[in-house]
Amino acid sequence: MTKYLISFPSEAMVVSEEEMPSVSADSHEVIEQAKAAGVYVFGGGIDESVDPVRVSSDGSVSDELYPGSRLTGGFLVLELPTRDDAVEWARRIAAACRCAQEVREFGYDPAS
Repeated sequence: MTKYLISFPSEAMVVSEEEMPSVSADSHEVIEQAKAAGVYVFGGGIDESVDPVRVSSDGSVSDELYPGSRLTGGFLVLELPTRDDAVEWARRIAAACRCAQEVREFGYDPAS
């Protein structure tokens, strides 16, 4: 099966403080459904209060990131039989989070 990244940038989720508890409950319900279905690999949100760094092969650390590189918001990694299945799970999490989701497919690596 293929692993899929389902994600959204933080600025896409525009909900009021009053809505946030139900958004949280609804999104956690979808995650529980994915776990029950045996397709959940990993999920979470990027802690945007911690700045990312770039690490070189010599071990040096820089706060200068690759141009255009940006990862914020939340994500799920699911292992699914088809892209259509990934789109369906993305639809479910989009409904729960009240924002559209992006779907990316991980390339197959037989060594991992």
